[in-house]
Amino acid sequence: MSRPEDSQLGREVAYPRHYDPALLFPIPRASGRSELGLGAALPFTGHDRWHAYELSWLDARGKPVVATATITVPADSPNLVESKSLKLYLNSLNAERFDEAQAVRARIAADLSQAAGAEVAVAFGLPPFAGDDDVPCIDALDVEIDGYGPPDAGLLHADPGDLVEETLRSDLLKSNCPVTGQPDWAGVRIAYRGPRIDRAGLLRYIVSFRDHAGFHEQCVEHLFVDLLARCRPQALSVEARYTRRGGLDINPWRATPGLPAPAARRDLRQ
Repeated sequence: MSRPEDSQLGREVAYPRHYDPALLFPIPRASGRSELGLGAALPFTGHDRWHAYELSWLDARGKPVVATATITVPADSPNLVESKSLKLYLNSLNAERFDEAQAVRARIAADLSQAAGAEVAVAFGLPPFAGDDDVPCIDALDVEIDGYGPPDAGLLHADPGDLVEETLRSDLLKSNCPVTGQPDWAGVRIAYRGPRIDRAGLLRYIVSFRDHAGFHEQCVEHLFVDLLARCRPQALSVEARYTRRGGLDINPWRATPGLPAPAARRDLRQ
């Protein structure tokens, strides 16, 4: 079984000179989910949407081609793909010749599907930037905060006598890579239907991830599970848009079954 300590993450790694799908490092999702008390029957659906800004290869005559890509990994895949390994893998395509761009897309999709253990979708291009200034941001709330970890679900409260349907956002989600300790920054959007969530408690809860060590995907699942258990919404969607590192950003989304996926968008910080 793949372990984070066996990956290239946090090590000095030679720049890949040749195409090598073995650079992809899968991490079983089950290990992180077991810590949240999750088994095979997941309370959510979703995906992990990657944006690749530094993608290049050679055409049939050896001239470099550059592109961007959107990569979507289903949340029910057995494995997530560790981000540095994905960066190294994409870099390994730099000196590889392809007759046409679609051959590149097909190669990446096949290799990532093999690593994730499920079908991964790859499309050239990036989604547009978000225009959601009308979504209430809770970051300006006048609250005192002194808890920065571990994540404290006890800060979450909801009023069962006040049923609403709303979307809230915050740009204050921060966690740390569990291997290198590097900070991971994200904006998070929480859409729900059910008892009104106390905004001050929600903001304190989001900030309580600040010193937490966890992979992006696992942090979003942590958010989802705690909100579902503590606030009891009838419907819940949690999406985080992490800032770019190494030419990649990741956007995990988890939701109660039956909810449509949110429109693919990027934040300005991405």
